[in-house]
Amino acid sequence: MGLYDILKTKWTDPETKSIPLTRKLAAGFIAGGIGAAVGNPADVAMVRMQADGRLPLVDRRNYKSVLDAIAQMVRGEGVTSLWRGSSMTINRAMLVTASQLATYDSVKETILEKGLMRDGLVTHVTSSFAAGFVASVASNPVDVIKTRVMNMKVVAGTAPPYKGAVDCALKTVRAEGIMALYKGFLPTVSRQAPFTVIMFVTLEQVKKVLKDFDF
Repeated sequence: MGLYDILKTKWTDPETKSIPLTRKLAAGFIAGGIGAAVGNPADVAMVRMQADGRLPLVDRRNYKSVLDAIAQMVRGEGVTSLWRGSSMTINRAMLVTASQLATYDSVKETILEKGLMRDGLVTHVTSSFAAGFVASVASNPVDVIKTRVMNMKVVAGTAPPYKGAVDCALKTVRAEGIMALYKGFLPTVSRQAPFTVIMFVTLEQVKKVLKDFDF
């Protein structure tokens, strides 16, 4: 969010005070990608820990904590395992951040320009709900693929179930159809939309409080 605002400010036309949608998307892609690359090890550990309880007893890894999960992965599968699925994590973050932030800004600007609502809570809630829905549509396929790749069990001496994100996507669509990429969409929207509304409404209120302070 912070990097997005920095890039948006840098790329805003000083005369018109506007920024094209393409630049908003670019700022979101960059901000989301950098954040995801840094946080991928924790993301992998979280996915592994959530899935571990659903595995048969003989296959469970019995992680005690996030640090234990990371340590076991490094010992058993190498340091690079911490970035397994990183391309999907980064792609997801880029999609979510870009679609979410760009949609919010664009919907809010359209509402205000057309005089549909004043710049207040209702406008912020409407814009953020639209942003959460668009982000869910954009990210759900990546979520499905990412989870399957991160959860796949790799046994020494045997080929992994998936060679990568593209291979996983192709095998999933061939076996289950294109709508398999949207499994869990309603829970995703149910989680993403309220989170996005709370995030942007809070952000707007914080900006309102801090606008008179010079940092």
